[in-house]
Amino acid sequence: MTDAARARRNAPPREEVLAAAMGMIAERGLEKLTMAALGREVGMSSGHLLYYFRSKDELLLRTLEWSEGRLGAARGRLLSGTAPARERLDAYVDLYVPAGHRDPHWSLWLEVWNRSQNADDDARDRQAAIEKAWHRDLVALLAEGVSGGEFRAVDPDRFAARLRALLDGFSIHVAIGLRGTDRERTLGHVRDFLDESLDGRGRADS
Repeated sequence: MTDAARARRNAPPREEVLAAAMGMIAERGLEKLTMAALGREVGMSSGHLLYYFRSKDELLLRTLEWSEGRLGAARGRLLSGTAPARERLDAYVDLYVPAGHRDPHWSLWLEVWNRSQNADDDARDRQAAIEKAWHRDLVALLAEGVSGGEFRAVDPDRFAARLRALLDGFSIHVAIGLRGTDRERTLGHVRDFLDESLDGRGRADS
């Protein structure tokens, strides 16, 4: 067996590599995540990492997909509960908005978005799949709230698109540490918007 084959056989599972990459982003910042530094963290050479991930762009996207998988599981548990739809909507928003400046998941999202300008179709499709999962769950929750009379008669798909655009804008401000914007202020703005927009006693959406 060659040294390269032996190293690949003894390499940690990909999930461990992705978890290590996310841990490095959280502890040291995205700018410190290099193939060489990650290799030292998991006991692999940068060449072996490239064998698995082909490029840093692919490593970042795989790490984002791994992180999103964990968030998706948490989102599923929140949304499948028996609490009122508005309480679950607030929980969705809470999960969506960054924890604060340099939130590692959002730092990774921003980097992947930036790199997507030159990404191939496969990478773009995978990013779109992540976005669609958040959108699909939000549409279902809004439809449930409308049908149950908790929310006024908005179009769930249109309202979800607008709400997620609002959340993205605020979340970017929080993640980059824009002065005058923080998580609690953002959550307050979103709560006010939802109170004004989804009051079940209001008129139907036009």
